[in-house]
Amino acid sequence: MTGFTLSDLETIVATRATADPAQSWTAKLVAAGQDKAAKKLGEEAIEAVMAAVKNDRGNLVYESADLLYHLLVVLKIAGIPLQDVMQELERRTAQTGLNEKASRQDP
Repeated sequence: MTGFTLSDLETIVATRATADPAQSWTAKLVAAGQDKAAKKLGEEAIEAVMAAVKNDRGNLVYESADLLYHLLVVLKIAGIPLQDVMQELERRTAQTGLNEKASRQDP
C-alpha cells in the first residue's frame, strides 16, 4: 500500500507551478492559464470515461491519475485548496447521496 496522498500531489503541483515552464509541464499549464488547464482536464475526464466504458482497468487507472493531477492543477490556478474540496465531500457524506441531491436547489 502506498502512503502517497492527494495532499502530497497538491504540494508537488504547487512547487512545480512556480518552475520554469520550459522545464515543467505543470508550470507550462499554469502559465497557459485556466482555459488551457480546464480543457486538458476535460480531455482527461473523457479518456477516463472511455477506459471505464471499455472495462480497461489498466488504462482507467492511468487516466484516473491524469484526471486527478489535472484537477489539482485547475484548483491551483483557481486558488482553491484541496482542503476546501475535502471539506465539501465531508459535508456531503454527513447524509446520504439521495438526501444531499434532494436538498440542492435547482438554478
